[in-house]
Amino acid sequence: MNKQDRYLTFALGKGRLVDSTMELLKKCGIECEEITDKKTRKLIFTNEELKLKFFLAKGPDVPTYVEYGAADIGIVGKDTIMEENRSVYEVLDLGFGKCRMCVCGPESARELLDHHEMIKVASKYPNIAKDYFYNRKNQTVDIIKLNGSVELGPIVNLSDVIVDIVETGSTLRENGLTVLEEICPLSARVIVNQVSMQMESERIHKLINDMKENL
Repeated sequence: MNKQDRYLTFALGKGRLVDSTMELLKKCGIECEEITDKKTRKLIFTNEELKLKFFLAKGPDVPTYVEYGAADIGIVGKDTIMEENRSVYEVLDLGFGKCRMCVCGPESARELLDHHEMIKVASKYPNIAKDYFYNRKNQTVDIIKLNGSVELGPIVNLSDVIVDIVETGSTLRENGLTVLEEICPLSARVIVNQVSMQMESERIHKLINDMKENL
């Protein structure tokens, strides 16, 4: 295939980041209105003029698509990048979708954290939780993977604390929980396939610079 005929493919995490991402790309002169149409059943969206393709995927799958080259570029939250730990280049912090990854629980659990006691931790992000407690805190914990409302963990005595994303903290407060420790700030990031970065270096660097200028 002639290099000029090759499409650059974007994998976008479904949800709130899509609208912010497409708004930014529009400022860069890249448009694909179909992708924000909530009624569409299409899976692949194309900008023929600029030789670009887009598809929507579940957030946790975006780094997988990028690592294996099904997408050249991915846009997804930092939490997903950390949890999935795929071999991709993280090239740009987009600054939107800001929140924090935190250890949360009832105020009474603060002492357990301070004294590095053996505790149970519920989380949708077991890898992030494990890295934080084992490698940064040197605290041995029992990590329980949950897929739903992790706030339930301490309430029903499944866990002592949770590791979860915190935006406003209102859900925590409503359930008698609070932020006990902050693990790291989070926001939307651009990731790039390692081979694509070599093969399409010029196009990708131009795109990254355009995005930087329009942030």
